[in-house]
Amino acid sequence: MSDTISSKQLRDIPLSVLDLAPITEGSNAAESYKNSLNLAQQVETWGFTRYWLAEHHAMPSVASSATSVLIGYIAGGTSKIRVGSGGIMLPNHAPLVIAEQFGTLESLYPGRIDLGLGRAPGADQRTARALRRDLRVGGEDFPELLEELREYLRPRTSESASAIRAIPGEGLNIPIWLLGSSDFSARLAGMLGLPFAFAGHFSPNFTLPALQTYRHCFRPSEVLDQPYAMVGVNVMAADTDELANRLATSHYQAFLNLVRGDLKPIQPPVDNMDELWSEFEKLSVQAQLRSSIIGSPVTVKSKLQELLDATGADELMITTQMYHHADRVRSFEIVADVWKS
Repeated sequence: MSDTISSKQLRDIPLSVLDLAPITEGSNAAESYKNSLNLAQQVETWGFTRYWLAEHHAMPSVASSATSVLIGYIAGGTSKIRVGSGGIMLPNHAPLVIAEQFGTLESLYPGRIDLGLGRAPGADQRTARALRRDLRVGGEDFPELLEELREYLRPRTSESASAIRAIPGEGLNIPIWLLGSSDFSARLAGMLGLPFAFAGHFSPNFTLPALQTYRHCFRPSEVLDQPYAMVGVNVMAADTDELANRLATSHYQAFLNLVRGDLKPIQPPVDNMDELWSEFEKLSVQAQLRSSIIGSPVTVKSKLQELLDATGADELMITTQMYHHADRVRSFEIVADVWKS
């Protein structure tokens, strides 16, 4: 893939939000949910297209484990922005349950619900076993689970008269997206003609290969005539580069704690990360987050355009982890400003 494959301008594509409902040090899940709703209401007024929530489990910094429930809360507090999952980890659930949950959400908030699906557990191995019960289940059966789910959502026909029914769910138009951090879901999404969202915010090394695989494997379907790819990216914006880099240390600490296996709520920013990490840890975290965009409005606009030029994305999904809610809202406000400028 060439270094520059797109002539699109940032202002010409949709922007969306990925939220993990972060829990900060000294706070709790209830406060996190209020902050997420406030952010959703703000980005809705700024013209963002989607607000997605991610399924993670047993993480003290993430409150979005009951993803479907939280989607309903956010959709109920907004009026037009699409709300969905980024994603539901399908092997953790019976497909019928997901069909019913999202059928319920679509019935309550028609035309506004997205169903993004992943195959990873979104948890450590022990928690994944508690979620999935069957220790033999590891995501390899994702294509079969996906087809079962899609069958529940299709309109009922005479041929399906004896089939298990998802009520509500069947016959509803709930867009399904496949999410991935490698080429597995990229290939599957392409073969099925479904939209694809790549987790570039934590898997930067595979972004371009996965997009290339998706586009190469794409076959037109009743859903899409041509590929539609969304790319996730970490953005930490502030009024100056210096302030943005300081605020981003909360995000660095979160990944440092993952490397150490020492999970904590989102920590306050610090003046000097070198006082916290070893050289090896620094290299590990920076490699994982090397695609992150951190800086002032000028820096953020330039880097977002560079990302769009390199990937040819049809949509970008912004995720931002900061300690103070006001700083996170301000970061999205800056993104909105540079997007339209």
